[in-house]
Amino acid sequence: MAKLWFKFQRYFRRKPVRFFTFLALYLTAGSLVFLHSGFVGQPAVSGNQANPAAAGGPAEGAELSFLGDMHLGRGFRDTGEASSIARRYGPWFKGKDGNERAKLGDYGGAWSRALKGRVVREKEEERAKYIGCYLDDTQSRALRGVSFFDYKKMTIFRCQDNCAERGYLYAGLEFGAECYCGHKIQATNVSEAECDMECKGERGSVCGGANRLSVYRLQLAQESARRYGSAVFRGCFRRPDNLSLALPVTAAMLNMSVDKCVDFCTEKEYPLAALAGTACHCGFPTTRFPLHDREDEQLCAQKCSAEEFESCGTPSYFIVYQTQVQDNRCMDRRFLPGKSKQLIALASFPGAGNTWARHLIELATGFYTGSYYFDGSLYNKGFKGERDHWRSGRTICIKTHESGQKEIEAFDAAILLIRNPYKALMAEFNRKYGGHIGFAAHAHWKGKGAIPGSLQILFRSICTASVGEWPEFVRNYAPWWATHTLDWLKFGKKVLVVHFEDLKQDLFVQLGRMVSLLGVAVREDRLLCVESQKDGNFKRSGLRKLEYDPYTADMQKTISAYIKMVDAALKGRNLTGVPDDYYPR
Repeated sequence: MAKLWFKFQRYFRRKPVRFFTFLALYLTAGSLVFLHSGFVGQPAVSGNQANPAAAGGPAEGAELSFLGDMHLGRGFRDTGEASSIARRYGPWFKGKDGNERAKLGDYGGAWSRALKGRVVREKEEERAKYIGCYLDDTQSRALRGVSFFDYKKMTIFRCQDNCAERGYLYAGLEFGAECYCGHKIQATNVSEAECDMECKGERGSVCGGANRLSVYRLQLAQESARRYGSAVFRGCFRRPDNLSLALPVTAAMLNMSVDKCVDFCTEKEYPLAALAGTACHCGFPTTRFPLHDREDEQLCAQKCSAEEFESCGTPSYFIVYQTQVQDNRCMDRRFLPGKSKQLIALASFPGAGNTWARHLIELATGFYTGSYYFDGSLYNKGFKGERDHWRSGRTICIKTHESGQKEIEAFDAAILLIRNPYKALMAEFNRKYGGHIGFAAHAHWKGKGAIPGSLQILFRSICTASVGEWPEFVRNYAPWWATHTLDWLKFGKKVLVVHFEDLKQDLFVQLGRMVSLLGVAVREDRLLCVESQKDGNFKRSGLRKLEYDPYTADMQKTISAYIKMVDAALKGRNLTGVPDDYYPR
């Protein structure tokens, strides 16, 4: 057996082309088997199979639920009755007796399997009921909670799931790709025919229309999930001077608790809930109550009458929570009304927070940002200026990672965003292998390819071990981090330097500087609104913790030299040097 294996290795070592041909055939065969198993015809669903939980048991139901999420709709024949039900009820709809779903289960093939799985999931969750088609106004939203867009893959279930996860009572879909959440509907009901746009990621399903919402009522697993659990603690603050103007809605609550006050302000559609002993105040962050000067929490340490372990503040010092209600004062965005006379760059090294900065600028100014590139994923997520040519003049600033003299001199001014190279390199590596909000797999950091285990021994015996993506990435990108900043300082006509770390630490001030350079009047209330919506859809939950430090001693020595170069260049132009936490690791 050993001799046979040795001959096998020697044969492929001499003929590497044969090895790769063999490998390609191996992978192709596996793919064909997988595809065959996914699309092979299945018997039509019979009467006793309409409820797969009873027919197949929990194990089968779990497997079919996965197929249901894939939406394998091949072989589905659209009938009037079926399309009507599919149109009106989302994936979480459950009829009183289950008959509605049974009517849809007569189409056989992969659709039957997918449908059976979806029935199981619906029966378990019972979370949504279609309410109707509603008018929506961009200036006064029908649902005023959080919102997100996906112009490529939006589905009814995805919208419902996101809203339910955040504890909202209603989920609404608009324009085929927009999802809005809220605790109450503040709009009039309109004809069903006006909700006529197909979901971008789900054929045959309706996701509202132009300024029209398809609205669903969510049945949450725990009613308390929408109250206290989802509120964000903001801190202890001194009572504002003009209380009635700063926090316009007040309610006396002798039996005060955090969740009661948060729930009250949520129902009143306010993003702030301030507890003041036995009084609950609601409002928005404004210049009268900006939430910038936090006090010692001991000043607010008065126990709630209905909660033994929580503080409810005092008449002089308020405990403040941010509710789930979205502050819509900064959510409107549009293209510039006329062609801009100057091109302003939002320049950064990749991984330095450019996309996040674009989100902040769009909220702060109300205008779309553009891009030197076309990134379809960003466009699909709501950055509508991404599709415009960067010289169109319709956007407030242009994202760019370029650092050549010709490219830099094409802009009249620039905001130069600089980030700690250790963090920026890891962020860009994660983006390269995991997308804008994903993470690179451990195999990429370690340099191990994703080869089936049965072939790894053979592969290693024929090919030399790879150096690994990460060391090569650092070797190529670390010098670029330095030259990018040096080039913009050298060739840029009017450059405003903003450190990513300062923007995170003091968003109000730094964003105000950026907006001023863009030539837009700074509205303080709008900036305060941005502070409460600052994360957006493209923020990672934090760099994933690795089991080891990916930076070797040689890497750190090299990067430290680049940091010193950039620091000296900044100080040489009478600018603030790099933050102290850039040194050393």
